[in-house]
Amino acid sequence: MTLSHDVAGEGPTIVLLHSTVCDRRMWDPQLPVLTAAGYRVVRCDLRGFGESPMPDRPYNNADDVADLLDELGIERAALVGASGGGRVAIEFAARRPERTTALALLCTAVADHEPSAQLSAYGQQEDTLLEAGDVAGATELNVTAWVGPHGDEATRELVRVMQRHAFEVQLAPAEEEHGSIKHDVDLSAITAPCLLVSGEHDFADFHDIALRLSKQIAGSRHVHLDWAGHLPSMERPEALNPVLVDFLRETVPVS
Repeated sequence: MTLSHDVAGEGPTIVLLHSTVCDRRMWDPQLPVLTAAGYRVVRCDLRGFGESPMPDRPYNNADDVADLLDELGIERAALVGASGGGRVAIEFAARRPERTTALALLCTAVADHEPSAQLSAYGQQEDTLLEAGDVAGATELNVTAWVGPHGDEATRELVRVMQRHAFEVQLAPAEEEHGSIKHDVDLSAITAPCLLVSGEHDFADFHDIALRLSKQIAGSRHVHLDWAGHLPSMERPEALNPVLVDFLRETVPVS
């Protein structure tokens, strides 16, 4: 299955991988900025999000991204991943370093993180609401948990729409459940320059992850934003976009 996607612009390729409370629409504020900066931008919906259906066979998100790039005839790309999309980008960059030109990770998740008590409590509350059939309540929980104080009502509403849609797709009855294929990820295999962004108003877990990865991924640097929650690219794109574009211009120059 080919992931639902869109492509815009010309130049070196940037792949945008969304948070798992969102879909590819979260990158609307970055798309015109990146194309104007001279990049070809690929946005995709991971399986079970946006316009990509649930898997019909065992799958791996990083492999799906590689398959999409193959279909588009793209040999190498920079990856920008938010939260769960960052976890996918990390796996792609570790398993396919020769195809990865740069790595920008915004409040990234990572496969082996042990959640804090606060993050675990959020997950338990979400599970309780969904088990009770309260999809609306679980959606509001996610909006409250993940959108920082600078996110306006339009941002909150878009996250609400994206998260509600993801729940509806993922909770729909299926003839057969298909789990993801796990691969070991060796962070030392990542050779691309890496930008790690964390936010002051996010769960502390994601700041801790960024700090840890900054020590484990060679050539990486960490930027902590005192205004940001978990979704800085949506909360204050006018502040986040220059950070992202400056990093890309330095690491993936436009000829």
